[in-house]
Amino acid sequence: MPTTPVAAIAAHAGRCVCTAIVALVLALATGMATAASTDENALRIGSKRFTESYILAELLAQQAAPHLRTPAQVHQGLGNTAIVYEALRAGQIDLYPEYAGTISQEILKSTQPMGLEQMHQALAPLGLGVAIPLGFNDGYALAMRANDANTLGITRLSDMARHPALKLGLSNEFIGRADGWKGLALRYGFPQLPIGLDHGLAYDAIGARQVDVIDIYTTDAKIDSLGLRVLEDDRHYFPRYDAVVLYRLDVPNRHPQAWAALQALSGRVTEPMMIAMNARAELKGVAFDVIARDQLAALARPITSASSATAAMPSTDGAPRGFWAKLFAPDLSRLATQHVTLVAIAVALATLLGVPIAVLTMHHPRLNALVLGSSGLLQTVPSIAMLAVLISLLGAIGTLPALVALTLYAFLPIMRNTATGLAQVNDGLRMAGKALGLSAWQSLRYVELPLALPTIVAGVRTATAIAIGTATIAAFVGAGGLGERIVTGLALNDRDLLLAGALPAALLAFASEALFELVERRLRRRA
Repeated sequence: MPTTPVAAIAAHAGRCVCTAIVALVLALATGMATAASTDENALRIGSKRFTESYILAELLAQQAAPHLRTPAQVHQGLGNTAIVYEALRAGQIDLYPEYAGTISQEILKSTQPMGLEQMHQALAPLGLGVAIPLGFNDGYALAMRANDANTLGITRLSDMARHPALKLGLSNEFIGRADGWKGLALRYGFPQLPIGLDHGLAYDAIGARQVDVIDIYTTDAKIDSLGLRVLEDDRHYFPRYDAVVLYRLDVPNRHPQAWAALQALSGRVTEPMMIAMNARAELKGVAFDVIARDQLAALARPITSASSATAAMPSTDGAPRGFWAKLFAPDLSRLATQHVTLVAIAVALATLLGVPIAVLTMHHPRLNALVLGSSGLLQTVPSIAMLAVLISLLGAIGTLPALVALTLYAFLPIMRNTATGLAQVNDGLRMAGKALGLSAWQSLRYVELPLALPTIVAGVRTATAIAIGTATIAAFVGAGGLGERIVTGLALNDRDLLLAGALPAALLAFASEALFELVERRLRRRA
């Protein structure tokens, strides 16, 4: 029999892979289209991944709720500005709470201050608008422990430049923002090199004296509780970050009554109110929806001043829920089901793609190395970066980008183990099959794949373990799973909530290992 040319095999492999990918995309697209059709009229509200944004998203959703035919969908903790803004542009959410300074400098890349009307005009060609100034400014600032500031004589940012030994722990977003660290360092001539930290974890770090200076939001609840001093921006680097609503221009027409209700919030949320709400979440462990409900109730009552509106909120919230209450909260079954479903589908898709590709390329080392090398490069891409790229490419948030990312991460160990298992099949057994008159396909089906099966299963086992851990990133794009607890715990700096998300994920990984161990034992017995 003549040898099949490499090009022909590659073309055949390409057709198989394309067919599989098209089928995958069509299946997912059909599922998402079905879901979208049922929620076509829903108002979709997003938030960033920090306490205040969670609260404001709930505030907007509850304010609009009485005027909607279907409940508003709240997609919490989608990530930083880039991810949430991309979701808004793609039409996956309808609006989210944003800040004027972020819109002008980070989104519109303006070097000059912009008014609300100017920003609205600049956003209009993109189908977006900005409206509803809520009434408070939540600006960026740098803060350090007050006793250290007193000892060093630091009250202003310009004073900080004289102390190069200070250790700075800044949020990664602040370091990379157009209105963040780089411009600030140039303005003040800072010699320090910051390290990147999660915003919530930075408070732990400064409290433990691991860093000396952190970036803060001026409405953060922990500024006073940790005894921090907010350093004066004496060279006026930071713009105002007035809280506003960034929205798609079709929202007022789709939901006119709800939009009118949202506009009634204009100027009603003061800075003391926002600090009080953040404090209830971060220091007392009150749920975001409860905080929003109480604040709206307070706003509905007659008040004489901003302070009285703040005081109208419950003065006591009771003790925060303990670890066991958070672990076995009512959302456990829902989040665990979402997590398992994402993992199962991603591993199944990776298997359906990885095994055939390994089979088709096993006799062609260069082609095999090319595929393995390409998939290996994908594994080096950080998960958050992968999600940001996929949101842009797919024009979607939620399940689709999460599934694609998990499938890509699970693909490599399955394909590699399949190739290894097939390569370890004894040539004598192949020759025996040929002598018995088996075709190449029959030899593959009845000889090679059965002998390689234990190694293939080991690859699926590894891929499943990777997927269970990586699936926590799904929460960053609104796909659910146990990562929701982890993301919220990071935003609140709540160790119990972090553990309440991490522990079930670890138990799932343990259960999958036990299951695969049983499968591999049975395969070894049959062999």
